[in-house]
Amino acid sequence: MTEHVTGTDGVLPPAGSERGPSRGRPGLRGRAKGARTGAAAFAAAGLAVLGAVGSAPASALTGPDGQSEPAHHARYVPAPCPQKPDPVPGRCGFLEVPENRSRHHGRTIRLTVATVPATSARPAHDPVVFMEGGPGGDALGAIPFLVASGVNRDRDLIVMTQRGGPDAQPSLLCPELDRFEAESVGLVYDAPSTGRLRVRAAKECRDRLAADGVDLAAYNSTENAADFADLRTALGIRKWNVYGYSYGTDLALTYLRRHPQGVRSVAIDSVVPPQIVSLPWTWDSAREGLDGILAACAAQPRCKSRYPDPYRTLTEQVKRLEANPLRLSVTPPGGGGPVTVVIDGGTLVNMIVSDGSTLPAVDVPAALDELAHGRPERLAQARAAGATPVIGETAHGLTQSVACAEWVPGFSKKDLLKAGRRNFPGWPDSVLAQAPQLPFEHDVCRAWNVPDRTPVQRVTTQSKVPALAIGGTFDLKTGASWAQFAARTLHRSTSVTIPGIGHFVVPRSPCAASVLTSFLDRPTAPDTTCVAGLTPPPMTITPELESR
Repeated sequence: MTEHVTGTDGVLPPAGSERGPSRGRPGLRGRAKGARTGAAAFAAAGLAVLGAVGSAPASALTGPDGQSEPAHHARYVPAPCPQKPDPVPGRCGFLEVPENRSRHHGRTIRLTVATVPATSARPAHDPVVFMEGGPGGDALGAIPFLVASGVNRDRDLIVMTQRGGPDAQPSLLCPELDRFEAESVGLVYDAPSTGRLRVRAAKECRDRLAADGVDLAAYNSTENAADFADLRTALGIRKWNVYGYSYGTDLALTYLRRHPQGVRSVAIDSVVPPQIVSLPWTWDSAREGLDGILAACAAQPRCKSRYPDPYRTLTEQVKRLEANPLRLSVTPPGGGGPVTVVIDGGTLVNMIVSDGSTLPAVDVPAALDELAHGRPERLAQARAAGATPVIGETAHGLTQSVACAEWVPGFSKKDLLKAGRRNFPGWPDSVLAQAPQLPFEHDVCRAWNVPDRTPVQRVTTQSKVPALAIGGTFDLKTGASWAQFAARTLHRSTSVTIPGIGHFVVPRSPCAASVLTSFLDRPTAPDTTCVAGLTPPPMTITPELESR
C-alpha cells in the first residue's frame, strides 16, 4: 500500500510521460557549517562495522543473454581518511572491485569508504548507506549535511565514493570542463560557438582518461550498484538501509532491483526514476518546480501584490535577453578582480533551475522584477560566482559516462525541443533546444562515445521493501511529483511532499529529516504528522523600483 503526504500549498501536477538530476549541493552551506562541531565530536569514536579487512566474491552482472557473468574478488581494506574541508568524523578504508566485471583479469579500482558512528549509546545493528547525487558528486562532502540532519542518530552512517567519483582511484575528474565552466560566464549560454568549446573540453578530458587506461563504458549504474552490493558483503553486514538523493535515487532504485538481498528499507530524496530520466524530462521538472515557486508567491498576499505576474515577467526577460544579452563587469562574490559576465535568456533560465546554488528560489520574483527595471546586479553577482569554480569538486567524467549511456539515448534533439515548447510555449527555440543544466549534451555524448545502456537501465523497479520517497515543491531539477511516481511500484511505500524546499530535501527541512529518522525506526509506519502544517517560506520582497 502506498501513502502520500503533502503540506499546505503542496499542489502538484499529475506525473506525465516525460519529465536533471543533481549538479552541486545548493542551499546547504549554512547547515554544513552548523554540523562541523558535532561531526568533529565523533572523530575518535570506534567503529565495529569497519574493524577488520573483509572480502567477498564481487557481485556478478547479468549479460545480454540473461546469464550471469563470472564473479570476481572484492575486498575492503582499512585506510586513512582523505583530507576534506570538514574532516571525516569516523574511520575510512577502501573497497577494491573490478573496473569491469565482464572482463576476466581486468584492472581493479578503489572506492573510498567512510563510516560515521551513531550518536546513540545503543545504536541499531542495521546501518544507513548513503548514495550521492550527481552523478560525479562528492559523497564524502555530504557527510556534514547528513550528520546535521541526524541521519546517524541511531545508526552508523556508511558513505562510499562512487566509482570514478572524487576520492576514488581512478577519479574521473575533468579540469578541462572546470576551466570551461569558469570561462563560460562570459559567453552566450546557448551560442553554437559556446557548444563547440564545451564539446572540445569534454573530448580533451575523455581522450586523456582513455589514454590513462580508463574503461569509460564501465562507469555506469549497473556496475555502481554492484559495488554497493559488494560493500555490504565485504563488511559482513546482514541488513542495511539505503538513502539516496538525486542521481543517488536512480542508483538506489537500480540497486534495489538488481541486489534486493540485505535491504531493510530504501529512502529516496529528490527522485530520478531510472525508467523515465532523459533530456526532455529536464524541461518537465523545470516547469513543475517553477510553478511551485510562483504558486507560493501567489499564495502570499505581499508577494502577490508586489509581483502580480512573475511568469509573464520571466517570459518577457527570457525573450529580451536572448535577443540582446547583457554584458557586465562584476566582482565575484568571493573576491578577486572583476570579470565579464553575460546574461542571456538561456543563462537566466539555468540560474533559476540551479535551485539555490546561484539564485535562491525565494529570490526569484524579486530578481525578475529587478531585471525588468534595469537592475541586474543580483543576477550578475550570482553569475560571477561561476568564474571561480572549485577545480575537481565534481567528477565530470562519471557524469558523462552515466548521462551519455543511460539518459541521452532514445530521444532526439527534436524531442528535447518539443518538450521545451510544451512546457514553455513562446520562449525562444534557442533556449528550449538545450536541456537545463545539460546544454549541448547530444553533441558532448557523441564525443564521449560510450555504449547505449538504456535497454538494461530504463527499467521500472518493483519492490515490497519498505520505501520512503521525498520531494520538494521548489525543486526544478527533479520535480516533486516524481517521488509519487516512483512510489507507485514500491508497494510498501510512503511518499512525502515538502512545500517550499528545493533539491536535496532532508538537509534543508527539519520536518523531512524527522520523517526520515522515523522511517528508519519504523519503515512501514513513519511519523509524517509534521508535514501537514508546513507552508513555503516567505518570498523576498523588495521596494518598488523605477526603471533605469
